[in-house]
Amino acid sequence: MAVWTRADKNGLLELLLPDRWIRVLAELTRETLTLTADGEPGLGGAMEYNISHLPGAWNGVTNGTEPGTAAGNSNRTYNQHSNHSALRRTGSPGSGGTNRGQTDTSSGVNSPGSGRVPHDNGAVSDFGSPGSSYGSPGSSFSSAGQVRSGETNISLESGGSEMVRKVRVLKQESGGLGISIKGGQENRMPILISKIFPGLAADHSRALRVGDAILSVNGNDLREATHDQAVQALKKAGKEVTLEVKYIKEVSPLFKKPSLVADLPWDGVRPQSPSLSGSEDSGSPKHTGTKDKKVISLKMCYISRNLTIPDLESRLIELHSPDGRNTVVLRCKDSFAAHSWFTAIHTNIAALLPHVLAELNSMLGSSNTSSNREVRHVGWLAEQIKLDGGRHQYKPVVMALTEKDILLYDSMPWTREAWASPNLSHPLLATRLVHSGSARSSPALSSELAFATRTGTRQGIEGHLFRAETHWDLSSWTRMMVQGCHSAAELIKEVSMACTLNEQDVRLTVHYENGFTIAKEGAGPGSGSTVLYRYPFEKLKMSGDDGIRNLYLDFGGPEGEMVLDLQSGPKPVVFVVHSFLSAKVTRMGLLA
Repeated sequence: MAVWTRADKNGLLELLLPDRWIRVLAELTRETLTLTADGEPGLGGAMEYNISHLPGAWNGVTNGTEPGTAAGNSNRTYNQHSNHSALRRTGSPGSGGTNRGQTDTSSGVNSPGSGRVPHDNGAVSDFGSPGSSYGSPGSSFSSAGQVRSGETNISLESGGSEMVRKVRVLKQESGGLGISIKGGQENRMPILISKIFPGLAADHSRALRVGDAILSVNGNDLREATHDQAVQALKKAGKEVTLEVKYIKEVSPLFKKPSLVADLPWDGVRPQSPSLSGSEDSGSPKHTGTKDKKVISLKMCYISRNLTIPDLESRLIELHSPDGRNTVVLRCKDSFAAHSWFTAIHTNIAALLPHVLAELNSMLGSSNTSSNREVRHVGWLAEQIKLDGGRHQYKPVVMALTEKDILLYDSMPWTREAWASPNLSHPLLATRLVHSGSARSSPALSSELAFATRTGTRQGIEGHLFRAETHWDLSSWTRMMVQGCHSAAELIKEVSMACTLNEQDVRLTVHYENGFTIAKEGAGPGSGSTVLYRYPFEKLKMSGDDGIRNLYLDFGGPEGEMVLDLQSGPKPVVFVVHSFLSAKVTRMGLLA
């Protein structure tokens, strides 16, 4: 019984999203690979991770108040990944050219700790958020004095045909209004509700929603208000507050917290989305509770390299889901790191194979159908397919070897229904391994590892070329193919078919132990057959076929070469004869 080793590994990698790379912390355990958003610039380019961003700056920018950075740090450039323009903070109109960072300002109305507004214009303010203290910095939209390429103004006209609504809110004894706001004239945005805290006053009103622009507070017009002016108006509003609001649907998606990693499509239970929020004593958004991460079960995943996307630098790893629908692409800092990560993940996937086989056989064994066979081996390979124009491409496939058959699937067949519907099924007894090694003429290290099979069918010979990822995979598959063919020969024992010899209807039987028998069928039901010829395998001098319907056998007897008309393609019989001979030679301790 094989003794499996498993690898534990962790480190920083890059994860490919549809439009850019982000840096993630990868943690490999015996059964899972966990990817957690790191939130720092990636190994191959800058990427800012933020909870708020303008449509023209999709990746967002940092708020300039991370540890060690002053809120008003002037002339600081924030790079955007994926060809987005860099955003430079400049002074707001009327600010005297002072560069102001985007800060959270939390206001717990009627709560201890409420104080004056900090000097910096805040872009996010919490009114009555649980546990908030006024003046806690956070992250938000970037402020800028001029409209630059890639940025978008958000105005009250963005609301289109949305109606202006008046909403009356009664503050609670504690907790205040229970909303967060963003925007202000200095940010070229209206005052927007960015969050409504469950269970507090605004939530109880059932009339406010995230994305509402606050036009006035108790008759005090906020259409041209700065962020600080809106903060003061809401603080001084009293217990009963009348808000005039208009919903701007274009901005509501901007307030959703991104789950770049957790929302990766994959088959399996999706982890909860992350909880990102500002804190009382930090200027950057923090992960609280469940982080932005994806936990990937390694069971029956397919790890490959240079399969679906080019990898000229040899730094990429591809991890394909068991259902064949999704792929995670990871980028390492160099080729050595990529090889190390690939080997570690591959080792853990391979170590789970005995559990997969046990599950499959348990599932199939619970069925009473006689067609079920013990699964001997299963796993992912890449099959070479021919495209239009004569080009070739590799396609991931699941191959399963049972006691008698080779089965191919597009995805892992976890159910009886899926197992019963393979894309392709070939008998092992009629299949021959014809190549194992480099898929190219040169045995160089970079050459692809592959093995080729040929199967005799009634339509002729059907060939397949399969790529393996490692030498271990290649040796495992080729060994299991050969051993499976020999085991099938011992299990099946004989094949028999009707044919014609010298214009007589006869039956050809090929037996694993007894060799060849050609008999004439009896005239009526229950009548026995008459044996015309019987030869052991060692008497066979020559065999061949015409590829259409005739099988040629020469045992060196007085009858000479026999021509058997099989009425259909002869290739299955030819391949079965070869498999029987190979199994017998191997059993004798010789090399087939």
